[in-house]
Amino acid sequence: MRKWVLFSGLGGTLLLSSAALPDEPKGPSADELAKATQNPVAALTSVPFQFNFTTGGDLGDRTQLVLNFQPVLPLKVNERWNLILRTIVPIVDAPLPGGDRASGIADIQQQLFFTPAESSGLTWGIGPIFSFPTATNDAVRTGQWGIGPTAVVVVTEGPFVLGGQTSQLWRFAGADTGPSLSLFTLQPFINYNLAGGWSVAFSPIITANWSAPSGDVWTVPLGLGLSKVDAIGKQSISISLQYYRNVARPAGVGSDVLRLQINFLFPKLK
Repeated sequence: MRKWVLFSGLGGTLLLSSAALPDEPKGPSADELAKATQNPVAALTSVPFQFNFTTGGDLGDRTQLVLNFQPVLPLKVNERWNLILRTIVPIVDAPLPGGDRASGIADIQQQLFFTPAESSGLTWGIGPIFSFPTATNDAVRTGQWGIGPTAVVVVTEGPFVLGGQTSQLWRFAGADTGPSLSLFTLQPFINYNLAGGWSVAFSPIITANWSAPSGDVWTVPLGLGLSKVDAIGKQSISISLQYYRNVARPAGVGSDVLRLQINFLFPKLK
């Protein structure tokens, strides 16, 4: 890039050319960002807000909202390893019998993934997950500390980004009344990327509460959605909208889930 300078005076205007300057740093393309957002252990700083609206089923015409604020921060450990910090802060607004509602924060979870700094089409990460008894919403309060393993595998092949993320939490301290914390989570994902930052996504969040009565253990949603990477000014952003039907669900849980996610992206400049 060459910089031009104008000098104005009584004798007129003189246009001079200075030495060529280096080009300004540029960020990844929309298509590259789209694939990075689909990889839970990509070296991409992001701040997602995930809104989950659940209705139907045992909720009837009532709606439950779970807003997951889940920032992701990649850290470089050394030349071979990265550490991906992923915090999940759930804010729950749930209907109660009699028409009342309960609102507040649920237990906060912290995931840590150790992942290779360099990878090609296959990426993986493994580490611990922690659950902290931070709930201010009595409807979802456990009062228990949880710990367990978490892992993720991602394969990128052409327009596809697919893989899965899983974790298992067990109670190790805290309240010993009521059901003991024992929660399994599996999120398989299949993403097909189109041109211009568009993609089709399948990423249901399957859970098993091992402390629940028989028949109320599994929650299994099935559905699809669309996502788009774009920019507001200089701020990169990803927006996705997905619908899921709970084909298996515990008593008292809704059948229809609408998930809206707004993700603020902070890629490294090239």
